Amino acid sequence: MNLSNQARITWLLDQTQRNGGLAPLDTQSFWADQELAGTDPFGSDIPQVPLGIMMSGECVYDELGIAEDYWRYNNDIDWQIELNKAYNDKSQTIVGRRLLSEQAADPAMQWPPVKGLADLFESEKTWRSGSWWLQESAHSEEELKALLNRVDARLNGDLRSFLLPENWEEEKNRLSLLGVPLPRLRGIRGPVTFATSIYGIERFIYLYEDNKPLFLRFRDAILRAVISIADLLDKEAGDAPHGFWFCDDNCCLMTPAMYEDFGHPILQAIFNKFSPSPEDARFQHSDSAMGHLLPLLGDLNLTSVNFGPTVMVDEIRRHMPKTVIHGQLAPFTFSRNNEFGMVAEFLRDFEMAQEHRGLVFSTAGSINNGSRLTGMRLIMSAIQHFGRYS
Repeated sequence: MNLSNQARITWLLDQTQRNGGLAPLDTQSFWADQELAGTDPFGSDIPQVPLGIMMSGECVYDELGIAEDYWRYNNDIDWQIELNKAYNDKSQTIVGRRLLSEQAADPAMQWPPVKGLADLFESEKTWRSGSWWLQESAHSEEELKALLNRVDARLNGDLRSFLLPENWEEEKNRLSLLGVPLPRLRGIRGPVTFATSIYGIERFIYLYEDNKPLFLRFRDAILRAVISIADLLDKEAGDAPHGFWFCDDNCCLMTPAMYEDFGHPILQAIFNKFSPSPEDARFQHSDSAMGHLLPLLGDLNLTSVNFGPTVMVDEIRRHMPKTVIHGQLAPFTFSRNNEFGMVAEFLRDFEMAQEHRGLVFSTAGSINNGSRLTGMRLIMSAIQHFGRYS
């Protein structure tokens, strides 16, 4: 770290301490500049680096001093709204915005559940450690072959009846008249993460060497399934909007050769179909150490990315000169309220991005409980004081 950055950090943290733990910030000016900056992170006339950290419902517990209860928060909507309002009362004071939704979804305006990729591959979801997890549905090569046979049969058969609920037509007529958009498939758990969920991490990795034809058949089944589901839902809606995203943390487990054979062809084919124009959204999230895959991902013309905290801005930019980078603040730097680290990582990333722009300063991954509104304000202050383009 150069002396100039050290001095900046020392000054900002000293001002924060003098102000009772609140970083020096003109919130009204910040949000006005944020609105301009968010229009185009590459824009030649934007005033500052856009902020991508808008917090999440996971942050209410530590901020409000209550025990974590993700299940209740996601299922007891009245409690969720109560916590969100209390959180927003604090956020309004600290960062000048109410950040979390205070409106409960109207059950009468919700589409009935539609089956998806996991259902097609017979993977059940279980609640564990505060989140939903897909369960393995094949545990040997023979079981995987049998599973893929059943997947093929569903894709070759009446896929519509398999995916859509019995009351679909009735609800489709009712909700369409109310103007509620039909459900679509425009993003998935990435191909490697999905495959390891279905078949297990070790078995999937070994499959590449032990049975390459089955490995490739697995790839082709996932690709065909995604396109088939998306096409069916588009046909129900009567149009086909562009754009697609992937969340593929486990891609880091593959060598470049393995990824070139499995993940890359899936992304390429899906982007070609659903994001054919240069301006169409093509997004990849992988909050893992997957920097070794950047050359392969770089030829997919991704429009925006969110990669792991060990993958630096300058490294991403070498392979993706026109891609918006959402990062690279380490999530644990934020959630552990490491104030020095937050400012240092921002200054590092801003220096790397300043010449070519295209940075949205965000966490390199999820925003977790422990991330504080005072930390968000500190980052906003760092942007306002040290992250301006003009």
